[in-house]
Amino acid sequence: MANRKDISRAVIQRIPRYYRHICDLQVEGVQRISSRALAERMGLTASQIRQDFNCFGGFGQQGYGYNVAKLKEELADILGIDRGRTAVLVGVGNIGRALIKNFRFGASGFRLLCAFDVDKTVIGTEPGGVTVRDTAELYDYVSRHQPDIAVLTVPRGLAPEMARTLVAHGIKGLWNFTGEDIHLEGLGIPVENVHFSDSLMTLCYRVDQADEG
Repeated sequence: MANRKDISRAVIQRIPRYYRHICDLQVEGVQRISSRALAERMGLTASQIRQDFNCFGGFGQQGYGYNVAKLKEELADILGIDRGRTAVLVGVGNIGRALIKNFRFGASGFRLLCAFDVDKTVIGTEPGGVTVRDTAELYDYVSRHQPDIAVLTVPRGLAPEMARTLVAHGIKGLWNFTGEDIHLEGLGIPVENVHFSDSLMTLCYRVDQADEG
């Protein structure tokens, strides 16, 4: 098994996809699956799946394939889904509110403790059952409750300074939807910068290539 620090980002980014498909298979009542069948379902190759899983020790059995329930447990452990992580969300605008109401944080390993905003008409409300607090309380709350990550859905320009202050108060990671990249590698803090436009432009390129083909 490879040292996890040496595993490529590309492999790590595929693990959640594997987990999602394995969860779907379990719901469908599938008990075992071969690397070939899983590859066909995901649009990958069987050798790619075996190589990825071998980075973590490999989970299959030759001639049998993968036990779906066991593989789900192994992938959940790799991703840390069962660690009981916690999160806070900062910025209850359109994106923040949509995440609170529609995104299943629990299914991804996090419990959303509360949200923060500066809008007095929003403070004290409970969209999706999540209490919205005054942003003035944010850093004190983080210091006292030590959530693992912060979800940033604040306006551009506010994020970099806020991110560093949150880290100084104990935040271990950031899920950033502000449209402005945040890089905290020097502090050893992982950041996932989410850009919806990147995905859409990638699709635009692929459609263009299909037209040319």
